[in-house]
Formats: sequence, C-alpha cells, structure tokens
Amino acid sequence: MTIRLFCVATSKSNSPIIAQMLAQAGDRLEMALHLGGTDAQFKGTSLSRMNRRRGSIGHLMDRDRYRGAAQALFQHPGYLQEMEEFIAHLERRSENNDLRPHRIHAMQEYADYFHILADAMAAQIRDSGATHALFFNIPHLAYDTIAYQVARAMGLPTLVLTQSLFPAQFFSMRDPADLGAFVPRPDAATYPIDTQSQPGLFYMKGVKQEPSPRGRLSARAVLNLVAFLITRRPHMALNPFYLRRVLSRMQAIYGGLPDWRDPFAGFFHDSQLDYFDHLVEQESEAVDLSTPYVYMPLQLQPEMTTASLGGIYADQALAVERLADMLPDGVRILVKENPKQGAYMRGPMFFHRLKRIPQVQFLPSYANTHALTANARFVATITGTVGWEAVRIGKPALTFGQAWYRSFPGVVEYRDGLRYDDVAGLTWDHAALERAAGDLLSRSHGGIIDRHYRAMVDDHDPQENAALVAGTVLELLEGRAAPTFGDRGVVGPVT
Repeated sequence: MTIRLFCVATSKSNSPIIAQMLAQAGDRLEMALHLGGTDAQFKGTSLSRMNRRRGSIGHLMDRDRYRGAAQALFQHPGYLQEMEEFIAHLERRSENNDLRPHRIHAMQEYADYFHILADAMAAQIRDSGATHALFFNIPHLAYDTIAYQVARAMGLPTLVLTQSLFPAQFFSMRDPADLGAFVPRPDAATYPIDTQSQPGLFYMKGVKQEPSPRGRLSARAVLNLVAFLITRRPHMALNPFYLRRVLSRMQAIYGGLPDWRDPFAGFFHDSQLDYFDHLVEQESEAVDLSTPYVYMPLQLQPEMTTASLGGIYADQALAVERLADMLPDGVRILVKENPKQGAYMRGPMFFHRLKRIPQVQFLPSYANTHALTANARFVATITGTVGWEAVRIGKPALTFGQAWYRSFPGVVEYRDGLRYDDVAGLTWDHAALERAAGDLLSRSHGGIIDRHYRAMVDDHDPQENAALVAGTVLELLEGRAAPTFGDRGVVGPVT
C-alpha cells in the first residue's frame, strides 16, 4: 500500500525530515499535499493572517468557489465545538494581538471564514487523493486546526507529533485528546527523579524569582509604539497630548516592574496599557506562605498548552472559579501571572472575575514559584509544567486539561464532584513516579521535531536527526510502531 500523505509542517527544520521520509520510503510514500512554509504547496500562515503569500503552487484560496467538500465536518455532532475552537485559534491573530493581523472583527465573519476555509481545505485534500494526515505539532494556529478537523471528518488516519520536555524525545498520538493518557506498567524501567532539583526550562531563561531593580523604557518598546501608531493610529501619531500620555504610562509601567520584564518589547497595542497597569499594582503585595493555600500559576496565552489542550479551561478564570468551589474555608488560592504574558485574554473583566473570588490573592512577579510549590497544599494548573515540578517533590497536582504527565502518580484530573481532600490528601510512592516517567520515556521517540528544543541538547546533528525522526515517523504511519498515546500494539497499516 502506498501512503499518500497530507502533511502539515510549517517549520523549515521539518523540511529535511520530510525529505528523508520520502527518500527512505521509496514508492511506499508519496506527498499528496503539503501545507507549510513557502517551500510547501500552500503557505499555512497566509490562511491565519489572511494575506496573499503563496506556496510553491499558489494560494489555497486561488479560484475559490464553493465545492461542497466539507459536509462531513459540518454534519458532525461536534460541529459547533469545532467552529468555536477554530475561531479561538484564529482570534490570536486579531489586531489587538498581532502586528500583522487579519481583518476579521465580528463573530459572524469568523463563522463565515470557518465555512469558506473548511470547504476549500476539504476540496484540496479530496482532490489530492490523500490517504493519511501528519501534523508536526498539535494543531493550534487556526490553519492547522481546520486542516486537522477536516482530515478527521473525512476519515483520514491522523498522526500528531509534539516535542517533549525529555531532551531529544517527542511524543506521538492519533488524537490530541489522547496526550498524557496511558496506563503505567508496574515493571517499567525507572527514570531517576531527583527530589532536590527541578527540570531546566530553556524558555524561562532570564526570568527571576526574587525582588529586582525596576526597569526602564526600552528602545524596542518605543519602536513598537511607532509601528503601532503608523499601522493602527496614524491620525494620533502627530497628536502631542496623546503621545505624551502614552509615553508617560509606558514609563510608569517599566518603572513599576522588574528590569528583566520588557512589556512592550515584542508588541505594542494601547489595550495592553490597562493590563500592565494592573500588574504594577500587584508588585507591592506581600507574599504570605504561612496559612493554607493552593498555588495556581497562570499559563502563557495564546499557546497550544491551553488553546488546544485546555478545553473549556482555556478560560483560566473558569478553572480558578471551579477550584474555589471545592476549597474549604480558610484555604486561599495564590495566583501568579506568567512572566511572559501580555494582554491577550487578560482584559479588565478577567481580573474582575478573580477579584470576585474571596479566596484569591494575585501575587507579585517576584514571588518564588519553587517556594510557592513547596509550601502549597497542592498546585493547580491547566496543563502547565508546574504540575510536573510539583509531583517531583511530593506535592499533588490538579490538572484541568490534557497535561502530558496527567497519568503519573500524584496527579488528579479535575472532575465534577471532586473534593479538596481528594487532592490535598493524596500520597504516592516516589519509586512509582519514577517507573511511570520511565514507562512514558520508553513510549516516546528519539529526535527533535521542534527547533526551539535544540537548546536542550549539546550535540545536535541536523542530518542525523532528520534520518532518525523520518524512520520513526514512517514506522508510525505504516503501523509498524505504536504511538506514545492511544492505540498501543497496532500491527499493520492504520486505516
């Protein structure tokens, strides 16, 4: 059987892997359709940004017309949920959050685009003759979201990959909902876990956990302000009163936050001013660890870890509300903002919701997350690494989404009727945790599919990596190997 592959891979670092797959497979594999960068047939990000950047054979919306190809998706029982997920993922590219945004504003326009894009995508998949679909990351960027939804609705076997926090190891699954779901084997080889150390997180480099000197307005922030004025507020660019007011607020924000925090270095929008004003107000808060509390650090948004893996708890305030409902009197919820968060999904109403909860205290940026974890009754998170950090030192973790570690001892998945003591009273054998981690590591695959994770290894060889990953992915596609999560023990082609 020849697999005709529909592949979604945007990163240039995936191109050598794809080339190796085709070379290794010979006539067992053909590329039917590739959605990715400019070297792919169609450029994926052009669909999320809604621009005209083309792939090797053009733009997906060239000669667009209704084809009636996505009826399987539109008639699916979960159709409305699928559309809501797509809209949430596309909204991250709105003008409030992106310097190069799409121009959609109204909810009906989002719904219209969902239908148009689904039909166009389904027609391309159908016409390509694709038999299988491969995703090099869990869909969360709108263009890959709709690609996954359509492929599944059309009955294509799907394979989804994602990098893990184990160095040079990645996970695989048929459905992102399976992430983290497995039954640890009691006889699995152990993965040593030092209770006195925490995993190094390269993406948190530069973030400090103690009081720091105050910051100063950066040149990059001023440049981003200029870009904002030119593209969004040209009529205000020459208004000295507006400019003075905005610069004054920006200087006050920098002066109220630690010097490692550069709020407007990546992007400026005037909606962010209220958000950072709020953070400055929290910097003078005292941190009291002497009375009982649950620690809940907020996760960075927009990110896959909440947008795709959080379900309804991508609304993190909802998770805080559910947590408050299960706590006894006298137990607080200490909430800490992600140190890289911007104003996305953090409007005034978000903070008002938190303030309405008597148990909640919002923490300053200098609060030490390791001390907060160590002294908590338990930690709560959607899918955050803090849960993995907690169980390593014997603290229970409550998760609201599909965390990769959710099947480990010490982790409780939120459910209706869950009680405080079900989590706070949890105990487990550290050796069992090491066996579960070792079991998961044995189910993962060697190699790097996300270039950002090269920082975790010292001797990365791109050519060796491409050959290694390509061989593994071929085995997974052909059913000669089982995915990390999901259908273990599959033999023969997956159909």
